[in-house]
Amino acid sequence: VQLVESGGGLVQPGGSLRLSCAADRDIGDMIFMGWYRQAPGNERELVAQIMNSGSTTYGDFVKGRFAISRDGAKNTVYLQMSSLKPEDTAVYYCKANPTFFNEYWGQGTQVTVSS
Repeated sequence: VQLVESGGGLVQPGGSLRLSCAADRDIGDMIFMGWYRQAPGNERELVAQIMNSGSTTYGDFVKGRFAISRDGAKNTVYLQMSSLKPEDTAVYYCKANPTFFNEYWGQGTQVTVSS
């Protein structure tokens, strides 16, 4: 599975961004897909995850600010981020799991929140 993220960039605090993760195959075949992030010096952490059933899970820090969604027709998963904070600055990665034991990662997209 090849994943290509896009949509990162520089945004001011309080602003919004929408990240996209395009897969090279039917995302309906994935048990779940998710977004993770990693800031310098920190471990990679879960941002949001969406199951094949449509159920979602978010990291505690999200607190209603982000929303994960998917478009099966486009084989794309989105992460809509709003009320961004400087501490949201990180490289955001997309992950796809065709099974619980196999996972694939994208190359990441940088999100920088700064005034």
